[in-house]
Amino acid sequence: MLFLLVAALRPGSWGLRICLIAAFAAAALIETSRLVHTPALDAFRTTLPGQLLLGSIFSPWNLLAYGVGIAAAAALALSLHRERRRAALPA
Repeated sequence: MLFLLVAALRPGSWGLRICLIAAFAAAALIETSRLVHTPALDAFRTTLPGQLLLGSIFSPWNLLAYGVGIAAAAALALSLHRERRRAALPA
């Protein structure tokens, strides 16, 4: 989801590598934000939107899961892009 969001919002000059880096940086920021505890942030995390957006527990395994998901989305996007370019070529 993060890769597709970054790819959809990116400037036209960004390539695949920059999208991958930006998506993983966003994932790392989200995951490491779980290490920050303030009363307001902890109160927000007890709500459903807070749980969905921020979560509550830091886990290095989540970073691995983010990486796998970002790589899979990037591979799918690259595959679709290549197929679209191949279909556009005259026979």
